[in-house]
Amino acid sequence: MSTSPIRPGGPIDVPRPSVNGLRLQVRRASRDVGGAGRVLHDITLDIAPGQLTVIAGSSGAGKTILLQMLAGLSAPTEGEVLHDGGQPGPPGREFGFVPQEDIIHRELTLRRTLVYAAGLRMLPGTPALTLTATVDRVLETLGLSDRAGTPVRALSGGERKRASIAVELLTRPRVLFLDEPTSGLDPVTGADLLRTLRALAEDGTTVVLTTHVLADLLRCDQVVFLTARGEVAYAGEPAALCGAFGVGTVEEVYEAVSGGVRIERAAPPDDIHQSDVGSQSGEPKRVGALRQWALLTRRGTALLLHNRLSVAVLAGSPVMIVAMFALLFRAGAFDPVRPDPGSTAMIMFWIAFGAFFFGLTYGLLQICTELPVLRREWLAGLRIGPYVASKLTTMLPVLAAADALLLVVLRAWDRLPAAGWGTYGSLFASSVLASTAALALGLLASAAVSEPGQATLMLPLLCFPQVLFSGAFVPVPRMTGAGEAISWAMTNRWAFEALGSGVGLESLWREGASPLGPPLLESYGDSFGHPASRGWLILAAFALAFLAWTWVILLRKCRQGAVKGRAGR
Repeated sequence: MSTSPIRPGGPIDVPRPSVNGLRLQVRRASRDVGGAGRVLHDITLDIAPGQLTVIAGSSGAGKTILLQMLAGLSAPTEGEVLHDGGQPGPPGREFGFVPQEDIIHRELTLRRTLVYAAGLRMLPGTPALTLTATVDRVLETLGLSDRAGTPVRALSGGERKRASIAVELLTRPRVLFLDEPTSGLDPVTGADLLRTLRALAEDGTTVVLTTHVLADLLRCDQVVFLTARGEVAYAGEPAALCGAFGVGTVEEVYEAVSGGVRIERAAPPDDIHQSDVGSQSGEPKRVGALRQWALLTRRGTALLLHNRLSVAVLAGSPVMIVAMFALLFRAGAFDPVRPDPGSTAMIMFWIAFGAFFFGLTYGLLQICTELPVLRREWLAGLRIGPYVASKLTTMLPVLAAADALLLVVLRAWDRLPAAGWGTYGSLFASSVLASTAALALGLLASAAVSEPGQATLMLPLLCFPQVLFSGAFVPVPRMTGAGEAISWAMTNRWAFEALGSGVGLESLWREGASPLGPPLLESYGDSFGHPASRGWLILAAFALAFLAWTWVILLRKCRQGAVKGRAGR
């Protein structure tokens, strides 16, 4: 075999040493899915190590479900799936799965993306030189070395698909599953990708893929053709496919299968012997939680700085809020002799809302845009806790800087009082905690939705209640019982009250010469009579609750389709 790397249209090879492929066996397996009922019926298959197998069939035949079942990501309702003669273990370093969606971030360069992926997937304690050498080897293997410095978003469709495969090859898996890898590719690019997969199979990796592309069926070792009911119509060599159905083309095979034609095959023997390699067992060794958090934080910061939309939001939100203050409020509202109580209350509210808006907008797009990446990395050993924590630590310094800038500018423009470090320390703490709670709420919403467009629609839905029930425009004592109950769930209320307490609104209104002070004191009741620390504790509790809820949602989404009974991470 040649020692040159895989390159489209050229010599193909995978660096030695060869991989010892995984044997896959399915015995009379059926699968029920939710309200759809039984989608796979009595499937029996045998996929030899180092074999390239294509699963084909019409739309809705259950190809992806069969692929997931073969991979051990979902358990058969009846029958069994065996890996090297034993029950499938948790996905680990010897397992590769490429879904239809990209499992790589698009903002960073290809090489940097793979370096972060390698840090999360490779064995703990792997030296940095070994890690980078592995990335270089995989890039060369897939013919992507000359694209290593290119942002992933600038790669072609075929290159991005090979980049997703590159992520899986970092740990030299024994088996590689791919869900429609050639879908959407032009014929030449699709053929190049199949040649890449063929080379991996020749090196020993067991490769299984689903496809709608007719030409893929003739480039594999084994074709598994499913009927519309999810039964095996044919399983065998591609050269015998058309002859088995008495037709001349693959297109006619589809017609014959849709007409109910099946090829009866002798059932494979039921006695299954454990191979010399043995099945995967036990929980795969993973990178520690602290190291995962550090890697994810570094990657999140890099992604943030390379995402144009994120940079625009980061820069635009503070500018918008500061401009609003300049237009709405006159200077001198906090003059201790003749304060403007109405303006001081509104300034505190808009500081609270500005901190909330910063946090919410920064959090809304953090998770929903990378859910396919998260799901795949979770299967590779990523813990949800470090992932959620990394989002917090990536964004908090930015939010703190935005809040500090807002307070500095407002003081410079005389929209805040001349006070000491104690007062401004309290205002800063209230603002940061308000932003933290809002960020956690944004992460929760981002985890709950399924696409960025839905997250964008959540912005006004989450903002309006925070304005109406904050207690600023309608003081809490003046609300109805239902309104007051709702206000308890609004983080903006507690931020507004903490800010008002920290700046001393109650004493300012009582001691100032403005006739508006006493009526406002009466309408707001004891809203500003509590220490600011009360609001801080409530805001921190909200943040922790939102983050815990985010963790639960992400764990549930990652576990969807996983083997029943597998312990969650």
